[in-house]
Amino acid sequence: MKRSDPPSPQRELLCESPIPNAESRRLYAGVDEAGRGPLAGPVAVAAVVFDPARPRINGLDDSKQLTAARRETLYARIVERALAWQVVLIEAEEIDRLNIYQATMLGMRRAVEGVAHVAGFARIDGNRVPKGLPCAAEALVGGDGLDRAIMAASIVAKVTRDRFMQRLHEQHPHYGFDLHKGYATPAHLAALAAHGPCPQHRRSFAPVRRALGLAEAPSAWDVPCTADADLLAADPQPA
Repeated sequence: MKRSDPPSPQRELLCESPIPNAESRRLYAGVDEAGRGPLAGPVAVAAVVFDPARPRINGLDDSKQLTAARRETLYARIVERALAWQVVLIEAEEIDRLNIYQATMLGMRRAVEGVAHVAGFARIDGNRVPKGLPCAAEALVGGDGLDRAIMAASIVAKVTRDRFMQRLHEQHPHYGFDLHKGYATPAHLAALAAHGPCPQHRRSFAPVRRALGLAEAPSAWDVPCTADADLLAADPQPA
């Protein structure tokens, strides 16, 4: 089933698959994120479950290895053929409240929850597994180049986030979000210095704090949010 674009970049849960009947535990979800490092915009996390009985999608790869046009083509095929899929956006305000690490873990948990009615297992790109998942899971370092479901999740997350940043560019054209997607390019840093941050800038990130005249905070990856300790990742698990 094809899905239309979401009506607004402000929706946290952008899209999800229809709910099929539960399958056996051999079905698993591939999980990946996009947009952990930018100064602005959300982090997107997707989970994709493929049905082994359905035709394979040719050309899947890590989203970073594909052109934007190729990602869009594959995105349409993924959401049409996947047994289940879900993508979640965690926006700047929540990133600043939790820190980017915990926000990413939260997005992973929500994405997996959205496909847990189908998948009995989750395979997550990276070396951390969020706590509180509704199913068993493992981390796979470099999974976005090794596992087809994770590749698909990386594409869905990247395309969803890029579309969000395009709409954000239309609201705030002087930052050039359509070109750099919120990353700390020289052009973005110059625009940030000239105009200050917009509501979608991550105020916990050092370049944004400097633009606001604030002292730099400790690394968001080093400081856990005690109010959301249940989101702390479990110990790395072998791939």
